[in-house]
Parts: sequence; structure tokens; C-alpha cells
Amino acid sequence: MRASQFVGFAALASVLSAAALSGCKKDAPAPSPAPAAEAQAAPKLQRSDLTAFAALPVNFDSAANPGTDAKVALGQMLFHEKRLSKNQLLACDSCHGLDTFGADGKPFSPGHKGQLGGRNSPTVLNAAGEFVQFWDGRAKDVEEQAKGPILNPVEMAMASSETVVATLKTIPGYVTAFQAAFPGEADAVTYDNLGKAIGAFERKLVTPSPWDKFLAGDDAALSDEEKAGAQEFIATGCGGCHSGVLVGGAMFQKAGLVKAWPNQKDLGRFEVTKKDEDKLFFKVPSLRNIVKTAPYFHDGSAATLDVAIKTMAEHQLGKQLSDAQVASIAKFLNALTGELPAALKAVPKLPESTETTPKAVLD
Repeated sequence: MRASQFVGFAALASVLSAAALSGCKKDAPAPSPAPAAEAQAAPKLQRSDLTAFAALPVNFDSAANPGTDAKVALGQMLFHEKRLSKNQLLACDSCHGLDTFGADGKPFSPGHKGQLGGRNSPTVLNAAGEFVQFWDGRAKDVEEQAKGPILNPVEMAMASSETVVATLKTIPGYVTAFQAAFPGEADAVTYDNLGKAIGAFERKLVTPSPWDKFLAGDDAALSDEEKAGAQEFIATGCGGCHSGVLVGGAMFQKAGLVKAWPNQKDLGRFEVTKKDEDKLFFKVPSLRNIVKTAPYFHDGSAATLDVAIKTMAEHQLGKQLSDAQVASIAKFLNALTGELPAALKAVPKLPESTETTPKAVLD
């Protein structure tokens, strides 16, 4: 289940304007520059600075796909189900491990026969709250996104949705689970219902953090260093794109807004729309749990968070950050780390195959 991770600290438009040089007498001494720390110090964080942010909900509920215990339980099984892949070695969890913050720590994830995808696999945690899915936004929600990787020849490589449904119908435990999750349907085992079940489970993958407690009014939830980092984050301009509930995940932005992005091979949303104005535009990712999900960006090109912060400031904002500024922003980002309940991280017992269940195909 893949789609990838461009960690953009992009602001919508924030380019430094050049200062005009004033003349001076030849014999006038040059003025002493202000100390760098004083010139760049961000003011103290105020509650009024936080209006662009919001705390996480309990779940990312969907009116179109209401969650039920039976539906979520089925989705949790399917999320870990390797029989949904051609070689029966891969599941959603393979690229989005729930014990590794919903990602796999690789620039590009290996799929069928070790093939590598072209974009970094983003975390699945809190992804249900993003405004679209995949880096290029080609899926409108997690229910639609869940159906994509299973049929992708580079990823799980199943031949067709019909093949997937036929496989599930040979496993009595799944037939019963689908009927419980979708009561009243004459044929509950469908590919659309598979997407709905996985989507219902993913809508539970919410990770409240110290940041949420702070937004709710608990001043002690963040350290002084984390508060200073939040103000540095805002003052630098990162919040222009990374705001809201997810600190991102709510818009598209161009990679290389101010300074050209080094890797021009992937044209992003243009591959979906074929519109020139969409070249190099990608979904701005959420920064939730960002310190745990390296490497970064859609092309996996930043191995560390410090590199990602400096790169975003330079290419999206036209700013060169000091090491101290980068470290301060990183302190704030650490406060966005949350944990899933153990019950959601657990691998459930999966229904047993029968003699008619297809075997793995490795070619």
C-alpha cells in the first residue's frame, strides 16, 4: 500500500526580497553585524499563533463508510493478509508496518519479485485525515487507495479484482467476516467492500501526541525547547503549508517552489492530470510522527530530518537556516510523535485456507 513521503515545509509564497544598498563615506567604519542568534531569534510562542492548527479527532470518521466493530476487525485482518498478493509474501503491513510508525524506513519499498516502486511509501498513520491519497492525489480517500496496490504489478501484483474476490471466497472465515461487516448484502465479498473494510480500519489509526494536549490548553505538555521550536517553525514560514489537524496533508504544492527541485524525473500530479501547471506538484504530507518515518520526500532523497528541514527551507522558502534553527524546528516536530493503541498494532489471527485457495505464484 504505497504512495510516498515528500516532507514539505513549503510556504505558499514566501520569498526574501533583496534589500537596497545605501551609500556611505569612504572613511566611515562598517557597522558591526548583529549577532546571528539575536537576528534570527523567534519571539516567544503565543496562543494566538496557533489558530492555524487543530488537535486530532478520535477517529477520522466517514459518512460514506461508517465504521463498525465487524468492519474494522475485517479491515485489520485484510491489512495483514499476504494472500492478497500474487507471491503471498506481501500485505499492506509490509510497506506500512504499524510497529514502525506506518512506514518501512526505505527510500523505495520492494514489491513483487523485489521490484521497487518509484516513490517513497508514506506512513499510513493518520493518513485517513488527508484530503487525498497518494503523492499525486489520484485516490480520493483511503477506501479507494486501499484497492490500488493489490493490483499494481510492481507491488502486490494480483491479476485482477475478480481474482482477489475469488481467492477470498475460498476462505470460509473471510466469507463469514464479510457477511458480518456488510449485513444484508446478498454478496458481501466484493472488491469495493474490501476497500471499505481496510479503510474503516485505517480510519482508526490516529496517534494523538503532546502537541494535541498543548493545543487543548495544557501548557506543560510541551517543553520550553519544543515551544521555541514551534515558534521557529511558524516564523520560518513552514506553517504556510503544514498547518491544520495533520500539520500538512491538506493541499498540493510544487516541489521546488522557489529554487528548482534537484530531481526533475518525477512530475508528480502531472502524471494524473496531464496539465502543465501540475508539473512537480505533490501532496504536502502530514508531519505527524515525522521524526520516526525517515527517509523523506516523494523521492526518498533526504536520509535525515535535519537534511529535510534545510532542503525544504531552501527550495520552498528561499531561506538558509542555521544549524540552531534546524535543531529547534526538529525539537518541535518531535512533539508530533504519538502511539497507536496496542490492540490496533496487533496482528490478528487470520482465517485458514482451504484446498481450493490459490497457492503462491512467484514468477
